[in-house]
Amino acid sequence: MKQILLIGAGKSATVLIDYLLNNAGTYGWHLTIGDADPHTAASKLKGHSHGSVTLFNADDDSTRDELVSRADLVISMLPATMHVPVAHSCIKFGKHLITASYVSPEMAVLDEQAKERGCVLLNEMGLDPGIDHMSALQIIHRIQNEGGKITSFKSFTGGLVAPESIDNPWGYKFTWNPRNVIVAGQSTARYLHNCKLKFIPYNRLFKNVEQFDIAGLGMLEGYANRDSLGYIEPYNLHGISTMLRGTLRYKNYCNAWDCFVQLGLTDDSFIIPHSENLSYIELVQSLLPEGITADEASLIAFLGLDNRPELFAMLQWTGIFSNDKAGIPDASPARLLQHLLEQKWKLNPGDLDLVVMLHEFEYTLNGQAKKVTSTLALKGDDALHTAMAKTVGLPVAIAAKLILTGKWQLSGVKIPNEPLIYNPVLQELEEHGVIFNEIVT
Repeated sequence: MKQILLIGAGKSATVLIDYLLNNAGTYGWHLTIGDADPHTAASKLKGHSHGSVTLFNADDDSTRDELVSRADLVISMLPATMHVPVAHSCIKFGKHLITASYVSPEMAVLDEQAKERGCVLLNEMGLDPGIDHMSALQIIHRIQNEGGKITSFKSFTGGLVAPESIDNPWGYKFTWNPRNVIVAGQSTARYLHNCKLKFIPYNRLFKNVEQFDIAGLGMLEGYANRDSLGYIEPYNLHGISTMLRGTLRYKNYCNAWDCFVQLGLTDDSFIIPHSENLSYIELVQSLLPEGITADEASLIAFLGLDNRPELFAMLQWTGIFSNDKAGIPDASPARLLQHLLEQKWKLNPGDLDLVVMLHEFEYTLNGQAKKVTSTLALKGDDALHTAMAKTVGLPVAIAAKLILTGKWQLSGVKIPNEPLIYNPVLQELEEHGVIFNEIVT
């Protein structure tokens, strides 16, 4: 019986676990979930005979080694910064590893060691990164194989709330790690536009938005991700004129979030002493320049919202100007804001989330200018089996099956940027409703 070790059973692991258990009898798998909260992890197994749970402490090297040594394949759904120690254990015992996170420099240097041990460290197998690579590269390679030259590539992804579940002025609720949302974009964005290198500092990031009219959803806004230039090499788009990757949100979200940025509420670089005693309005006041008070008129003037009352109403709705206290000691402004929004942006049992991905390719073929727009819009089933859990978990699960059944003979540090990997994964994703619609003009 093949042994699968899944480390971490958070929100994004629900559909992954279901897939592995549903196929365990057919392929002779046993799934062991290692988690810091075995009780919650056990609830996701639902008593399945091919599953078990064990306590996992990320700082316990000996226990990690023992668990990895007994596995045929390891899936790490830990935070991105915690994958490398797992990778070292996998190399030590010659075990395959899959993650849904970006390849870090520390992971990349393990390539030769993994090849020597005959194991693959397959990363970026989730939604973004993951499905974004695979769906884009399938089209890129098709265009290039036809003799086309791609001149512009834009790609945007958003984890949103389905329109029928929007019940707040932001049109947003947490469907993945809240901290990642709070600190998103906290560095300068870099991209190419008409052959010119462009930079957007963090303090202007949410002011520079591009609008996209998506069928059935209306107008969405996109802001640039940190580094779009890093995709030129793996996508083989040398000489491209425009290269931009970003994040999608509903209208007004970016402008309202920019107010939080201007107020300093997304700053995670320092700790506020005795922050447990601070009310939210006192937090705001502490971040304002000398001589500016935290009353409504002064805040509207400071933020330049005289003609945008809807944006100030969005800020008020969060409770950031209330006398409530977070009660969290030694916290940064970003941590206090996260605590507040976790209470306000919570998925209700009947809510449905929505994952939207948009690729735009401009290219020339036989002297003609062409454009391909490829769009994915996928709703979740419920608050547990979300679209986010599907699009993060299913590619990982499918990859696990293809490795364990011997369909892939891979070694070294890999991402899904080659047809051998992305074609079968995309094909099976379509069977699960993850379908892109293409328009060619």
